[in-house]
Amino acid sequence: MSVANKSLSKWQKVAGIGIVCGLVLTGCDRSEKEDTTETAELTEQDSVDTEDTAATAVSCDDPMVQDRLKAALRNTLNQQAQSLAADYANEAEIDLSSGSITDKTNSVVIDVQNAAILQDTNNNGMTTCQASVSMTLPSEDLYQASQVQAANNQPSLQSRLAQNNIRINNNMLVDDAFTYVVGTQGGQVRTRIAGQPALITVVADVMAGSVFQSAMDEERAERAAERRESAQDNDSESAPVRQPRVTNPVEPTRPATPPTVNNNQSSSNESNGATSNPKTPAVPKVVPNDESIDMVIIEDESATY
Repeated sequence: MSVANKSLSKWQKVAGIGIVCGLVLTGCDRSEKEDTTETAELTEQDSVDTEDTAATAVSCDDPMVQDRLKAALRNTLNQQAQSLAADYANEAEIDLSSGSITDKTNSVVIDVQNAAILQDTNNNGMTTCQASVSMTLPSEDLYQASQVQAANNQPSLQSRLAQNNIRINNNMLVDDAFTYVVGTQGGQVRTRIAGQPALITVVADVMAGSVFQSAMDEERAERAAERRESAQDNDSESAPVRQPRVTNPVEPTRPATPPTVNNNQSSSNESNGATSNPKTPAVPKVVPNDESIDMVIIEDESATY
């Protein structure tokens, strides 16, 4: 190989190395630019998410939140009451209408007071709230539920409420530390009950027990009526047939004849005098039959001669 060819080969190698280095440097520059662009985009996205989270925060005492919470409370109460009533019915082998349980739960008055933030809004836009939730029950339901609890040797309602820090005021049961979560998802306000509140469990048990006791009372009444009808049928079959008693018609009362009034008083007196019998003198006991005797002495104790 000549000296010229050797020199050309060296220049080609040097040029190739330079081109490779240039390409490497260009790639590194592009990579750095792309990384910088992606970092900027992620930072911008995080900022948007933070703005959306702040925009979707909902107040705990918002009227819409209160309505959604009451609806969630009633639905949860009805579901638990249906489940507990089914357990009572299975044990007693009777049928309970789901509609009657729904009517019971709808009669409960639910109220929410003193709502406040318990935990600030998280990254998902959900805020944890706490409020005083009350449920007012009919007196009849409380009484019937107490009968079921006593018959099954269950703890009384007062003891269960005391164990779960639930106040009772007449027929109102109050949980002053009721927890729920609110937020906005998909442009709609969402309300969710946190955990399994004891207030709902206790009230659901009262409603289920009341429906169960009513069904048992109706069944006892039907059985008692059937026994009475059976006893009456047996008495009618064993009793002799009695002939109907014939009674004579009662003769109507005749009006009394008015007395006759006589206008001639004197003639009446004369008539009475004529018809009256004068007193007959006493007949002497012994009358001598002798014509020579001129005087006859009659012995009379009432007269003197």
